Amino acid sequence: MRLISQFILFASVFLSFSSGAQPYVYSSNEGSGTISKIDTANNTVEMTTDSIGVPRGISVSPDGAYVYVSEQSKSQILQIETATMQIKNHATVGKSPEALYVSKDGKYVTVANEDDNTVSVVDATSLKTIRTIAVKGKNPEHAVMSPNGKYIFVSAEESDKVDVIDVAKHIQIKQIQVGVRPRGIAFTPDGKTAVVACEAASTVFFIDVTKLSVIGQLQAGSKSNGVSISPDGKLAYISNGGDGTVHFVDIATRTIAATAPVGQRPWNMTLNQDGSKLYVANGRSNSVSVVDIKNPSAQLEIPVGKRPWGVAGQ
Repeated sequence: MRLISQFILFASVFLSFSSGAQPYVYSSNEGSGTISKIDTANNTVEMTTDSIGVPRGISVSPDGAYVYVSEQSKSQILQIETATMQIKNHATVGKSPEALYVSKDGKYVTVANEDDNTVSVVDATSLKTIRTIAVKGKNPEHAVMSPNGKYIFVSAEESDKVDVIDVAKHIQIKQIQVGVRPRGIAFTPDGKTAVVACEAASTVFFIDVTKLSVIGQLQAGSKSNGVSISPDGKLAYISNGGDGTVHFVDIATRTIAATAPVGQRPWNMTLNQDGSKLYVANGRSNSVSVVDIKNPSAQLEIPVGKRPWGVAGQ
């Protein structure tokens, strides 16, 4: 009985500790070359790295153990241990890597290489490049794998189309016509819909992932670019770089449900773990805005490094 009681006590303590463990979000500060680790419990910067070059794209492994960063000046991916914020590993990819993403299963990192018009698919554990795939769009920026691992959708700054890569075949199979200068891409959790923000057109496009075709569009704010989607798949959050706002878009009706003010030149975004707060990188305010999802007009700004490019959470 004593051993059972001790086990129950230990399990209770462990579960209590685990439930109280607080996730973090991470900001890549391109101008200062640093990564800021933000405690989402009190919305303060807990730690900032020394300069690591020119960080842009940023994504976190599903278990929260590592943050992956694209380093533009050396054409590398950096694997950073989140507990210590020290670089554990690095790998060379294509020229001038931009946004990167960890796949839903945590096995792969996909990164768009701006200067050579390619996408690299990298093993997330070993950081060995599995494939480098050419795309038609010039200056690709985002390369996001669909939740089922079948496709990679790629946006490019000098294009008006989304390139579609078949992961199994390792080739581009289609281009989907959207607006001028597609930027951020995000999939609904069920993988059925992709949402794409087109900056020069200030328009959001909705794509049926099964049919690989556009099913709707919405006029957004000025210079729409970043996209995040709520955990329940009902809302898409669109950052409008020219307006300093974020639109809350109802995906089912394709209408704007709310608008939140943020900092100057909002770019890429992430949600905290339970989806209650949206973190927005403000490139010209040198800050990350925190938006209360239930009260979009309420927001605060966290000072970070210079020209934050992106922000990512677990």
